[in-house]
Amino acid sequence: MAEPTLQVGDPAPDFVLPTDQDVPVRLADYRGQRVVLYFYPADDTPGCTLQACSFRDAYPQIAEQHAVVLGVSPDSAQSHRAFKTKYDLPFTLLVDADQAVAKAYGAWPRRLPDGQVTDGITRSQFIIDEAGRLVDIQVPVKATESLARALASLQR
Repeated sequence: MAEPTLQVGDPAPDFVLPTDQDVPVRLADYRGQRVVLYFYPADDTPGCTLQACSFRDAYPQIAEQHAVVLGVSPDSAQSHRAFKTKYDLPFTLLVDADQAVAKAYGAWPRRLPDGQVTDGITRSQFIIDEAGRLVDIQVPVKATESLARALASLQR
């Protein structure tokens, strides 16, 4: 059975995941703020580093929009900590070890440009408003376009 497709206006699926510091965090904890929730395949790979560093470099602009960034991948907390430290990332990375959250958001399995489907994260992002509703959905999104699309959505 196919996973339901999320639509703009839907409530963002809530979740609890461990952070890069092994502290559980719930999406609902961010009510009252906007959230850029992005799914990426792996720490410290070229596309994922480009995407993360673009969010890092624009973090003041994101914060001006009363938003936070949460990055999600199946990597371990230890891997996330090393990635954050290496690139001085100012936002939280979440561990989705069993891919349950990626599946709930339609970011798993990975869909290739030729239409093939394989295990892995589909690079995706979701903008969630202060009330916990989806206001923008990008599945998939290119690492090179991720920041611009997030900022455009936050500025609407």
